[in-house]
Amino acid sequence: MKANLLDFDADGLSAFFASLGEKPFRARQVLRWVHQSCEADIARMSDLAKDLRAKLAACARVEAPRIVGDSTAADGTRKWLLKVDGANAVDAVFIPETRRGTLCVSSQAGCVLDCAFCATGKQGFNRNLSTAEIIGQLWLANRLLDGPRPVTNVVLMGMGEPLLNLEQVLPALRLMLDDNAYGLSRRRVTVSTSGVIPGMDALREACPVALAVSLHAPTDELRDRLVPVNRKYPIRDLLKACTRYLERAPRDFITFEYVMLEGVNDGDAEARALARLAGQVSCKFNLIPFNPFPRTEFRRSPPERIRRFAEILQAKGVVVTTRKTRGDAIDAACGQLAGDVADRTRRSASRRLAEVRP
Repeated sequence: MKANLLDFDADGLSAFFASLGEKPFRARQVLRWVHQSCEADIARMSDLAKDLRAKLAACARVEAPRIVGDSTAADGTRKWLLKVDGANAVDAVFIPETRRGTLCVSSQAGCVLDCAFCATGKQGFNRNLSTAEIIGQLWLANRLLDGPRPVTNVVLMGMGEPLLNLEQVLPALRLMLDDNAYGLSRRRVTVSTSGVIPGMDALREACPVALAVSLHAPTDELRDRLVPVNRKYPIRDLLKACTRYLERAPRDFITFEYVMLEGVNDGDAEARALARLAGQVSCKFNLIPFNPFPRTEFRRSPPERIRRFAEILQAKGVVVTTRKTRGDAIDAACGQLAGDVADRTRRSASRRLAEVRP
């Protein structure tokens, strides 16, 4: 089978060209064609010699996931359903704003972590995405959206837990940062995790970008219920891992994401407990109004309750933002991404934390 050029970061592509008996600088040329020009036709890569183009076309291809759904909300949020194989499709979401365009990228078909308030976790898990399937979401977005290089920020907050797929995520991150590819700064690329501590430490060493941690509760008792991976990596250990990460992070704070669930985690007592946690690590909180999905047991906290919660944190000196809900009309909002996944965990029959692998 022909190699997919989207699978290679700079080092990988240099090694691929070396295997063809070609000079390493060819990798830079092809990176620019593939990722900056979004070119899929090797024959059109005009600064490569004709015989090299023929050789490359015989053994390589540029192939992103296939678009099988494309919907746009009234606020401009656009969601693509992308077929990654015969059984699985994942979501990618573009969120346009006045000064930036943010692409929310998936890293797995489904998710093994089964967070209680997330539609993705409820459908189970099938497999990790390849580097080509991850970076292909950015490649497609830049190819399809109006204007030159419309994506200014990337967040790995789509389907899946990125730190359980680091082998494929890391080359994708390197491409996002590479000046011959997408040239994004480390501050403009964010990896979101539910708190997989070995992955946090590995990311810190290999490619420290901005980090967001899905916290959602101030105590282990409540977080065990909402984010089951907490039973393996409790809050105390998680905060220590956050402090270690900040030693190399491009920002001087960790973003803690906190979905607001009425009557569950949105009380004054929870806000005060969060403020105490905030004193242990440099951080800011992003409060996320819960986005409902079919058969969920949870409800969104009322706006006044969210405001009160934020005020308690702010009074304790904690930096707080409240995320504006975008794309909920097309099920593109935070926690709503569900794609189309052939679940091999049989989650409907059994939800086992033993499925989690660090």
